[in-house]
Amino acid sequence: MPFFLLPLLINLIIGVGLQALGYLLMPKPKSTKSEEVTDMDNPTAEGGRPIPVPFGEPIINGLNILWFGDKATTTREVDA
Repeated sequence: MPFFLLPLLINLIIGVGLQALGYLLMPKPKSTKSEEVTDMDNPTAEGGRPIPVPFGEPIINGLNILWFGDKATTTREVDA
């Protein structure tokens, strides 16, 4: 094996080992959802629920839909 490949293989083995260690030490997410969170999954129109104001292209689940229609897009130029 040529000498110039030995440092590459050592770095590769160390990198894969650290990735595996990070995966094993990663905190596990809680899988249970409370009733308030699952109630917000379907679109509803209720008073007292927050109305989200999205910026960009986010995916919003559980909307509080007050009015649905007149879909339009507006292109705005910003001088930065």
